[in-house]
Amino acid sequence: MQKPKEDLKKLLLSIDGKSYPAYKDARGLWDFGDYVLGIDHVQGDPFASPSKLSVRVPSKVAGIPKEYYQAHRRIALEDMLLRYFSARLSKEGRTEGGSGKSGMMFVSRPSQQILERSAVRVLPTGDVTVRFEAGFPANGRRITSHRLIKMLFDILPEIVNDSLLHENYDKRRMKAQLLLSDDQVYLRKYLKENDYAAFVADGSILPRKSGAVDVPMKEAYPFRSPDELAVEIELPRKGKIRGMGIKNGVTLIIGGGYHGKSTLLKALESGVYNHILGDGREYVASDRTAVKVRAEDGRAICHTDISMFIRDLPNGKDTVLFDTEDASGSTSQAANTIEAIEAGTKLLLIDEDTCATNFMVRDAIMRKVVSQGKEPIRPFISRVRMLYEKFGISTILVAGSSGAFFDVSDRVIQMEQYEPLDVTGEAGKVAENEIKEESRDSYEEIDLPSFDRVILQDRALLSDKRIKSKVITVDSFSISKETVDLRGLEQITDREQTAFLCAALKYSYLHLVNGRKTLREIADELYTILEKEGLEKLFDGGTVSGGFAMAPKALFMGTMNRYRRLSVK
Repeated sequence: MQKPKEDLKKLLLSIDGKSYPAYKDARGLWDFGDYVLGIDHVQGDPFASPSKLSVRVPSKVAGIPKEYYQAHRRIALEDMLLRYFSARLSKEGRTEGGSGKSGMMFVSRPSQQILERSAVRVLPTGDVTVRFEAGFPANGRRITSHRLIKMLFDILPEIVNDSLLHENYDKRRMKAQLLLSDDQVYLRKYLKENDYAAFVADGSILPRKSGAVDVPMKEAYPFRSPDELAVEIELPRKGKIRGMGIKNGVTLIIGGGYHGKSTLLKALESGVYNHILGDGREYVASDRTAVKVRAEDGRAICHTDISMFIRDLPNGKDTVLFDTEDASGSTSQAANTIEAIEAGTKLLLIDEDTCATNFMVRDAIMRKVVSQGKEPIRPFISRVRMLYEKFGISTILVAGSSGAFFDVSDRVIQMEQYEPLDVTGEAGKVAENEIKEESRDSYEEIDLPSFDRVILQDRALLSDKRIKSKVITVDSFSISKETVDLRGLEQITDREQTAFLCAALKYSYLHLVNGRKTLREIADELYTILEKEGLEKLFDGGTVSGGFAMAPKALFMGTMNRYRRLSVK
């Protein structure tokens, strides 16, 4: 039930100077006229995690045209509203002094990617909700409520008015971003219908400012497609664009060091996401199911069938139901590849620099010294064409030191000073002259694994009365005293995606895992629930807050596979 804002001010004045827990009386919904302020959770101490707040602006006040939040446009709209709100909050949303985080307000700060986030929600009615945090002010552990009154009654209304009401924000930029989202959806549809794995538009800026800063490098060369690979696409909003289309199949990216091979692949990795205006990768798109695969020494593997790549181990270890707590480079990359296929990928992205060499190829000299019968690894080069021709799984591979993949590739792209060149014909001639058929190991064709692993309940997690979880870095989180290492999932771009993956794992074990469902079935059910009910479902009846960003299903399944307490039958 909503209460008038005047009652909130009276309450805050009455507790000024009292001990900090008195702030808890402020919990509830407060009517500020143009919006409702929700004080959803109050911190117990000025040094604790900030209090959780929300504002809900009704559609008649927000005034957002209905066509702005229909279908795919909703996420782009939410992203823009959050950027406006975040920018104003960062600039004005704090008062000086006090204990702990006193007087500070925080909200999600979106990255270059456009992701669905729990921090903002536009309902089908047009109502807008933004969730944020605030450090309730104190000196020591005594309330200084006059400062909170300034935050909630003076600063916040201006921020809401300027950033969430359609009449006040930059409508030209908002419309441009929404029209871009129309084009991005069309581009992905075009790729799927015309047998393309990926597309990079001419003029794209692929290099980033640094490894830690994801904005475009100012002095970078604009991308331009070689004529042989160029395709023109008529977009519904922007009109005709030209760029490099990479057909499904096996594509090799080669070139000297520092000439842009890995930069191109990084852009394709991120091409599963849409990007904001000005990012430089607005018209870079990859198959939505694309998964970056690498070696990952030391990861745990639970009952994964890696026999497509590794079998007949000298110790007799089963590779159909392969288990280990400490995988080698080759076994980890085999498992990562199989798990990507289990997640439904139609495009594998691989960089030679992060691969186990013995998993990828065996050269002629090694084949002469170590015969095929003594080598348990069926290298990726012997399976890559079968993956495409039999199962429809394409590969884009960066290689800088070995030409072994020339004769199994459909096309070869050479990067030269960040410029792509189509050298398919030249590479084919070299392969024909230099690579002898008899120097190839040959292996039998096999089918894909059944992927029928049934996930068992985690009794240790279920017996934990108050499951504690924490995001440690963008690459890891802990849950119930177990750390989950996600460094092998290189397509995680945002710390809030890590928080999402942690919450999704927890929710799945509490509600979906029952000892009868496979990982695929659990993932499908989870994402169906989230599509219908939103990210709010993951809060499981608790206080809904910002801090979650949607991650692709393959990343969720990869997270489950890296949970060391995973148990299957």
